[in-house]
Amino acid sequence: MTKLIGENVLMRIFIGETDRHGHQPLYEALVELLRKEGCAGATVIRAISGFGAHSVYHTQKLLDLSADLPMIVEVVDTEEKIKSIMPRIDEMMSGGMITLEKATVIRYTGKGD
Repeated sequence: MTKLIGENVLMRIFIGETDRHGHQPLYEALVELLRKEGCAGATVIRAISGFGAHSVYHTQKLLDLSADLPMIVEVVDTEEKIKSIMPRIDEMMSGGMITLEKATVIRYTGKGD
């Protein structure tokens, strides 16, 4: 298991639920890439409302827009790992936003460790 205790990087990838990479939902393709590249873990969060660059409001309250809710893919790993996979992530995206920030990991263990 990768040791992540201490200073690392939190990457957040903001996309829409209907964004795709080929025939696959983009969030699934991103998580698959992150897993294959050996990242410590990734989480997909489905938001209940939000807007992006075009200021279109997406919410689960409006039936016609509820199919494209905001999604956030989060991953924490070393700066080197994040930098190494960033070009592949960038190639997969046609819109959205990626943010990076420092994260201090105080605990990282699997079940039974």
